[in-house]
Amino acid sequence: MLKPDPNLLVDVVASKVLDAWKTASAALARAGIPHVVVGGLAVGANGYPRATKDVHFLVGDGAFKHHAGGFVTMNPAIPIEVNGVAIDYLSARPDEAHLAAALADTPGAFIDVARLVYMKLKASRLQDRADVGGLVNAGADVDACRAYLVTHATTLVRSFDALVATAAS
Repeated sequence: MLKPDPNLLVDVVASKVLDAWKTASAALARAGIPHVVVGGLAVGANGYPRATKDVHFLVGDGAFKHHAGGFVTMNPAIPIEVNGVAIDYLSARPDEAHLAAALADTPGAFIDVARLVYMKLKASRLQDRADVGGLVNAGADVDACRAYLVTHATTLVRSFDALVATAAS
């Protein structure tokens, strides 16, 4: 799979969640906030469709309002819920320029599989690890993902290699 395909989500993800994704993405676009889809929806669009009950975006700094004393709030122009579907926003850390570079893509696009694998390995929850295995089994470019990790997150390479080996068995 070369490019994420949101059509893979149809009949797998509830229409309520897909509608929430589109509504939230439109709100982010109207607010001029760069964003790409990550999380379970991105896993599905990258070849391993699975059900999910929420929407996750990687967003630019405009999604947040920074106040004196280090206090941060959400930009009031963007939703945190659409028709009962939670909308979550993630931002790249200052040392993750490689991840923030995904925000140069078309607003609302789905993140590429190498960056998605990085995010999933970094989160390291059971579902995230299962998603990486599912992406590998679905045909993700293992060499490209590994090269991305070698370049940007060498500490995650061992975990990735182990998941690749498990997925192959």
